[in-house]
Amino acid sequence: MKNVKVLGSGCANCRNTVALIEQVAQSLGVAIQVEKVEDLRAIMAHGVMSTPAVVVDGQVVHAGGIPTRDKVEQWLRP
Repeated sequence: MKNVKVLGSGCANCRNTVALIEQVAQSLGVAIQVEKVEDLRAIMAHGVMSTPAVVVDGQVVHAGGIPTRDKVEQWLRP
């Protein structure tokens, strides 16, 4: 199971990023655990300056804007 965190203020782009990640995981048949992180201190602890940002298994893989479906597929493939 992959551990995915979406860092952001809860804005529309953040919600859309969560939805995209969940859709891709379901289509690939990959089990994930998604956590939404809205606390500014927790976001800054990852060194992220622009949101939404995505952390997969402890590594920041994206920051600033909604990622493409292709990128999400690359992160989630077994």
